[in-house]
Amino acid sequence: MATAGSVSTFTTTLLNLPPNVSYLFRSRGTLIQTEIGASAYFLTTTKLRLLHSKTTVAALENEFSSAKFTDTSQGVRFGGEEFLTRLLARRWTLANPDTKISKVMFSATDTNIHDFSASHLFLGVDTDICMPNDVLGTDYSNQSFYIVRDDLLHPLINGNKARKLDGVLPLIEDNSVTDVVTCGGCQSAHAAATAVLCAERGLRSHLLLRGEQPEFLTGYNLMSTIYGNVTYVPRSIYANREKVLKSQADLVAGNSGSVLWFDDILSTSLGKQPRSHGRRVIVINEGAGDAIALLGLIRLVKYLSQDHLLGKHRVIKFVVDAGTGTTAIGLSLGALCLGLPWEVTAVMLADRIDGYKRQEKRLISEFRKHFDVPLDLGRDEEVNGGIVNWVERLRQRKFGNVLDGEVETCRQIAQKTGILVDPIYTLAAWEMAAFLSQKGVNANGDLVVLLHTGGTLGLFGLAQRYKSYFNDLKNFVP
Repeated sequence: MATAGSVSTFTTTLLNLPPNVSYLFRSRGTLIQTEIGASAYFLTTTKLRLLHSKTTVAALENEFSSAKFTDTSQGVRFGGEEFLTRLLARRWTLANPDTKISKVMFSATDTNIHDFSASHLFLGVDTDICMPNDVLGTDYSNQSFYIVRDDLLHPLINGNKARKLDGVLPLIEDNSVTDVVTCGGCQSAHAAATAVLCAERGLRSHLLLRGEQPEFLTGYNLMSTIYGNVTYVPRSIYANREKVLKSQADLVAGNSGSVLWFDDILSTSLGKQPRSHGRRVIVINEGAGDAIALLGLIRLVKYLSQDHLLGKHRVIKFVVDAGTGTTAIGLSLGALCLGLPWEVTAVMLADRIDGYKRQEKRLISEFRKHFDVPLDLGRDEEVNGGIVNWVERLRQRKFGNVLDGEVETCRQIAQKTGILVDPIYTLAAWEMAAFLSQKGVNANGDLVVLLHTGGTLGLFGLAQRYKSYFNDLKNFVP
């Protein structure tokens, strides 16, 4: 059971929203029949106004809507437990899918987030919860959300990086790969995680990092340099990622080697391949944006849906930050395959809505193609409807930028909850989870669940880039 001793309380300014923002919610339920006879409802709230900045006059409207599916003989069909068991019967990078779940609570005397000066929230964190007893005993008059602590999986290989690579590395080993080529930003957590996992298995990793080498190597950039072979690529050239990855893979393979692609491997055989002469090089897309990476997220969903954890019947509002969007798509597919009443809200950070929808359509298509998925998601009207709820960040900005006050917010969260978030990725998801909690989602009996995607070593790089924000931390007197 949860213990009161594990709860601490503090006051923090978490969200600064202008007074003219209105919030309209519309409930919608779609009945979905699974092959194992269960029914699930996607109860969604829609019409949420999001902000461009503190000075925004007109708020940007974004609908919170789950996938539009119909229950017809030619509509969506779920694989259910049997299909998932077959799909997940393979070797994994992680010994088990287990993870920790904490609960963040808001018991505020003033939660009027419309007022800049009055947006003070009292937070508490319970790190010793017992599901589902804790869930069943939830007081919905208090605002709260749950956080899946994947940031604690490993010092360097954690969060969604660990989940996406969970099914990738064993497949690489089974095909006698000698070298791995991938790419990412200068502080790419994906690149560093790939390098560490390859080094553990005696594989060579070749990491193409966007931009110039920093004056001081730190954070994930330092880890990538220590564990892998780093090449810095000018931004103008990096813009064509596919071409850059292929060129590097061809260079590493040389005349006597060969370049492998997951599409080819999955289309031929999942069995082990004999070792051949010469280098065997495989390319992992940026952020592991490959269909094989979806399996690790589906494995996580199956784990979390156990009765003693989140369960299969309660409506869940799952929140995640989105870089490539692969994580959100994987979570949604997992919920879809199991017929869970879970809606995945992904906070868009690195692309526009059209780009994320293209990624969603591509990965769903590849997933169906390679894994014989009994999901009828091929028709345009269904795919265009989408399975992920893509939304803007509450305070929009160009990707990679940090706004005034966000570093201090991360500090307050860390000091009062013991949970470390960063202003680029995880703070965006934290704010959205808090926002949904404040707007009464819990009152409907729904749960807001945040997936912590890790990546917090990126703070070291941000401390170099935004020196004034981090220097201000030294001068802060609580």
